Amino acid sequence: MGFFSGLLGNAGAVDREQLTKEYGRLLIDTETIELGFRLIRDTFIFTNKRLILVDKQGLTGSKTEYRSISYRSISRFSVETAGTFDLEAELKIWISGESQPSITRQFTKSVDVYEVQKVLAWYVLG
Repeated sequence: MGFFSGLLGNAGAVDREQLTKEYGRLLIDTETIELGFRLIRDTFIFTNKRLILVDKQGLTGSKTEYRSISYRSISRFSVETAGTFDLEAELKIWISGESQPSITRQFTKSVDVYEVQKVLAWYVLG
């Protein structure tokens, strides 16, 4: 857990206990939340088994999509950093068998996209 503890101070990171309280019903018995990032209304949750994307939809955010992605189904991913005049970084994730990225998310400068990439690499490549 030492690898992840350094990431929790990152802007945009969400405390594991808070994530477990909010999203614990989504987990199976042997699954634990390792790390999560909140991006405006959406949340990325890295568990020891999968990546969970929480997408709040609609004006009120009362409708929510929970997308579960097994790490082994991720074939590749890319990170595009924010430039001087571009205020957002971008993460793209390809699922096996897809020619276009299945997931594309914009990150504000408050989220260290390198840390998100590092955690994703840890699980996909590790």
